Amino acid sequence: MKYFLTAGLVLLTGIIYAQQISGKIIDSNNTPLEDVSIYNKNTETHTHSALTGTFTINKTQENDTLYISRLGYTPKTIRLSQTDVNVPLTITLNEANISLDQVRIVAEVDALSKFVDVDVQVSPVKTSQEILRKVPGLIIGQHAGGGKAEQIFLRGFDIDHGTDVNLTVDGLPVNMVSHAHGQGYSDLHFVIPETIDNINFGKGPYYADQGNFTTAGYVSLGLRERLNNNYISLEAGQFNTNRLMGMFNVLKTDKSSAYIASELSLTDGPFDSPQNFSRINVMGRYNYKIAGDQELSLTLSHFQSKWDASGQIPQRAIDDGSIDRFGAIDDTEGGETSRTNLLINHTKVIDNDKSFKTSAYVSQYNFELFSNFTFYLDDPVNGDQIRQFENRLTTGANTVYEHRNIELGNNTMFKYQAGVGFRYDNVDDVELSHTVNRKTILDYKALGDVDEVNTYAFLNTEFKTGKWTFNPSARLDYFKFQYQDKLSETYSDIAETKMRISPKLNTIYSVNKDVQLFLKAGMGFHSNDTRVVVANNGESILPAAYGADLGTLLKPSERLAINASLWYLFLEQEFVYVGDAAIVEPSGKTQRLGVDLGARYQALDWLYLYADINYSHARSVDDPSGENYIPLAPNLTSAGGILVDNLGRFSGGLNYRYIDDRPANEDDSIVAEGYFVTDFNVNYSWKNWTYSIIIENLFNTEWNETQFATESRLFDEPEAVEEIHFTPGTPFYIRGKIALIF
Repeated sequence: MKYFLTAGLVLLTGIIYAQQISGKIIDSNNTPLEDVSIYNKNTETHTHSALTGTFTINKTQENDTLYISRLGYTPKTIRLSQTDVNVPLTITLNEANISLDQVRIVAEVDALSKFVDVDVQVSPVKTSQEILRKVPGLIIGQHAGGGKAEQIFLRGFDIDHGTDVNLTVDGLPVNMVSHAHGQGYSDLHFVIPETIDNINFGKGPYYADQGNFTTAGYVSLGLRERLNNNYISLEAGQFNTNRLMGMFNVLKTDKSSAYIASELSLTDGPFDSPQNFSRINVMGRYNYKIAGDQELSLTLSHFQSKWDASGQIPQRAIDDGSIDRFGAIDDTEGGETSRTNLLINHTKVIDNDKSFKTSAYVSQYNFELFSNFTFYLDDPVNGDQIRQFENRLTTGANTVYEHRNIELGNNTMFKYQAGVGFRYDNVDDVELSHTVNRKTILDYKALGDVDEVNTYAFLNTEFKTGKWTFNPSARLDYFKFQYQDKLSETYSDIAETKMRISPKLNTIYSVNKDVQLFLKAGMGFHSNDTRVVVANNGESILPAAYGADLGTLLKPSERLAINASLWYLFLEQEFVYVGDAAIVEPSGKTQRLGVDLGARYQALDWLYLYADINYSHARSVDDPSGENYIPLAPNLTSAGGILVDNLGRFSGGLNYRYIDDRPANEDDSIVAEGYFVTDFNVNYSWKNWTYSIIIENLFNTEWNETQFATESRLFDEPEAVEEIHFTPGTPFYIRGKIALIF
């Protein structure tokens, strides 16, 4: 009899906790709030609100306590009554100053992004160069006058301009495949910093919805859906720097909203030869709520930039007094680029647990760059200036279906995402030519048309049982590469195809609401340049990356968050197309391992501190010891800051970034020097006005922003010399800013 009673009690408990509590989250203006965290303190179950603000949380009954939180809103605790159990809840959250206690540890693969988002909100991005620096462990460097895409370092990679990190903006891909300058070239200058709402990221190849270039990780920028207020600002500072920026509401009703944003930036930079840099950005966004819990978003933007550059200079020219740190060997370098984007996002909420999200985009892109890395090495008369050019049209679309809160019995909850999509790049006149003075073409090194198609599908599943979360997933990618060589005497149009399956398995163990352990494992890849593919007959064209992360997220108190992970990444053999020389270079197997540590502390309501330290050990597998260094791969990086907000009318911050000395060649005989640079800003608000002072390189540190071991020859040298060539980092640089909100 007792066995029947026991079984009945277990069944009754299961029935009780099978109850679902539903509701809706709104703000003080009765606007639905998406992505609000709803956490049951009794059963430790967790969910998020949908686009319409609605939610359903399982295993919840009378007398359970719900904790509701979202960044930028005062958290709310609710103890459920009998009425709450039987009637859908309506919960109102009030806006509040950003604070770390508004973020909970949740069982999600990219949970760290939630905490780093506090950094973004407390200290918003001020420049396009600062966008990627918000990602812990990611360091960038500029080496062509501010108009060229930045060089990226992450997890022991010199990623160049984006080969091993996937970048998107609201679903619009940033990485350019088979680019004139470099594979995965990622220029984020078309994003106006003030329009950024959040930065989501993940390190490693563990995310089924992230495809090509996701080896070291991915970064996804989210733009503001709508504006609360109009905004205009004016900046002026050293080096003939001026920036005018504005964001304005043009439509605001219950069902629709629209705003426009624009930016004009001008500067000569600190160089002896003025950069003559100019950039203009214009963006418009329209949102419309359609009947049937649907929302449509249209984003249209245009970006155009033009600049001159002093290029990378050799150390020996400074040592002998030929030039100073901000001089040039060839100051005719520079370029211009433009990009026009149309992005459409559509969301359909079927019910509290099911939804469709669809994105479609088209992007017209132009690029022209003049560089001279070796000076007079190859052509002692005219010099070695090169021109890289392309005209690109990129189109694509994807659809993702999500179904949450599926009960499988035995206290196991299941959800999944299934997605399909494609991307097509049509690149005309991809050119590398030898030029003089940015005018005369002496000869073509490469010229052709690239057509590249990537179709894909993925399935991302998640099982939650007790304190465990299991996230098995897989991705299937199919590529078609096609290249027409216009320099061939006969018609030459070669195509190759390749397929890649990328499985992943992530496991999370929630010790309690404040401690989480995780183990991530998976395969990723980056594609090789189409010109590499056809040159190597389709061999080694989708080199795989195999990765694993073991780590923890801790929240010892409401105002302290700590993260730590030990990671490993192995890359297969690949072939690299060198866009600056139109040659294919083999690169063998590599392995990297490292440690990521980070902490965030809300010391006071107005004082926030954060720091990240990242160590990596990167080596080539096939080369002998002592000759197996990976050039420019950083060993130790760190970034952090002290941020002040909500202190009366004052706010501001002191931030630092550090990168240590690193090998510039395979045997570490040439060293790229590290640096420690500190930036500072202070703001004073009065009524609707904000007055700011922004100082880059507060202590006027002499540092080299980007460095390369390059063999070059100056005009009067009999022999070539290999040594460090660098772009000098910005010296003490002060700007003033006035902003008006209305």
